[in-house]
This record gives sequence, structure tokens and C-alpha cells, in this order.
Amino acid sequence: MTQLTGNTVKEQLDEIEYIKKARELSSKIADIKIAMLTTIEPDGGIDSRPMYTFKVEDDGLIWMFARKSSRKTTEIELNPKVVLNYSDPANDLYVTVKGTASITSDPLKIDELWNDRYKTWFPYGKEDPELCLLRVQPEKAEYWDTPDLLLAQIVSLVKNTIQGKANEEGEHKEIDF
Repeated sequence: MTQLTGNTVKEQLDEIEYIKKARELSSKIADIKIAMLTTIEPDGGIDSRPMYTFKVEDDGLIWMFARKSSRKTTEIELNPKVVLNYSDPANDLYVTVKGTASITSDPLKIDELWNDRYKTWFPYGKEDPELCLLRVQPEKAEYWDTPDLLLAQIVSLVKNTIQGKANEEGEHKEIDF
């Protein structure tokens, strides 16, 4: 259970609204383990790579393991603004998360998230000197959640085309934190 910290009713209502948004985001991406992490290169270019999402907290924080000496950690240190793109084509769900990343080597958090199967990437385990965590604090998210039945999509498209309407099948929503 999330503990409210606000001193005033307004602060507590703001926290409740934030928690609702964070849980909505968490419910959308919890089962999608791979995201494309996009960072800004030192020269201003854009760099993306697939990353495994190890945990999505109820408060919206997204956790990933990384190497301290990797290009992505260098880029995050220079510019912490990142984008995470999640894609679940089997369920027609697509999510973009814009946020601020930070790098931590907190041994308690590493211990909490660690599983020995991660030795594939970090052969020295959770004591690997190169091991660190990326912590992404979402600032804005956007998702597209469409029906997974192709036939329903086709019927809707044909119906809307005949009626001269835009096809708005599915749900598209922006979440501002």
C-alpha cells in the first residue's frame, strides 16, 4: 500500500492522482519486458537500443540493469532525458514513456532486483563492479491499445469508411505526471 506524504488535502489529492496515473502506466507495460531505450548522444544525435525492464514500480519508476562503462550510461550522465518504447504486437498495445533517467549502484536495490539468470549479462553476479541500475522517472506516457481481433478492426474500418467517419477503433491516451 502506498503511503501518502502530502501535508495538505490538495497535496494528498495530487499524490492520489499521480498514483492512479502511475498504476495505469504500470498495468500497460508490466508484461512487456523489452523496451527500446532512446538517449541523446554527446553530439546531439539519437541512440536507441533494446533493454530488458526488470521492474515497474506502482509509483511508475522503471528499473533496468546496465554497465557503468556503457555508452548509454555516459549519454544519460550528459543528458538524462530518455524515451522508452514498448511494443506488444500480439495484443496490439504500444506505449511510449518519456522521462528522466538516473544511474545508481544502490546495493539494496540491486539485491532486490537481482536474479542469477542475469549472470548472462553480468558474469560476476550482483557484485560485478560494472553493474549499475538505470532508474527512469516517467514524466509523460502515451499508449495505443487496439482490439486484438483483426476481423473486428476490418469491420470497423469498412463501417467507418462507408459512413465517412474516421476510424477510431481502440484507445489512445496521454498520461502526464
